[in-house]
Amino acid sequence: MTRRTTVILAALVALVAFAAAVFLYQRHERQQMAEQAAAQFDVMVRGHSPVMGPANAPVTIVEFFDPACEACRAFYPYVKQILAAHPKDVRLVIRYVPFHREPSIAGVQILEAARQQQRFEPVMDALMESQPVWASHGTPATERAWEFARTAGLDLEKARAYVDTGAVDKLLEQDVADLKAVGVRATPTFFVNGKPLPEPDPRVLLDSSP
Repeated sequence: MTRRTTVILAALVALVAFAAAVFLYQRHERQQMAEQAAAQFDVMVRGHSPVMGPANAPVTIVEFFDPACEACRAFYPYVKQILAAHPKDVRLVIRYVPFHREPSIAGVQILEAARQQQRFEPVMDALMESQPVWASHGTPATERAWEFARTAGLDLEKARAYVDTGAVDKLLEQDVADLKAVGVRATPTFFVNGKPLPEPDPRVLLDSSP
C-alpha cells in the first residue's frame, strides 16, 4: 500500500467518523428536544395564540414562527397546502418567535392587529410574499410592511391604535417565555401532536400530516 493510498484511506475513515459523530449529536439533540417538549406540552398552545383550522381537529401542528424568518416564508406554502388538503382534520397553532428583533416585532404587531380585524390570513399572505422587501436583515424597512398589510385590507389607524394598547407586547412576552421552556432554538420549529418534526424539511412536514 502506497503512502498516498494510506493517506486517502485515513482521510476517509476520519470523514466517516465525523459524519457519524454529527449524526449521533443531531439525534441526541432531537431526543433532548422531544423530551423537553413532552415535559412542556401544556405551554405549547395558549388561548391567545392564532389558530387556523377547527378546534377539535385530531391533528394539531404547533409552529414556532418568526414573520421575518426566510425559512418560515419558505415553509409557508407547504403549511397552507396541508391546511387546504385537510380542512377538518388539521389545525395550526402559531407561536411567535421574535428572533430578528425589530422586523420580527413589527410583523407580529401587524399580524395581531390584522387578527383583531378578521384579516389575519390575507395579511399573513401579504407579509410572506413581500418579506424580502420589508424584512431584510441588513436594512429592514418595517414601515413598508404596514403598507403591504394595508393593501391586504388592514385599517392602519385602528391597527396602530390596537398596538398602542400594549396587548401585543404582553402576548410576545408570554410566547418568548414559552419558547424558552420548550427549548426552541430556531425557526420554524414544528410540533405535530406534541412531537417535534424529525427534520426541518417541508417534505417531512407534508408526510406528518394526515
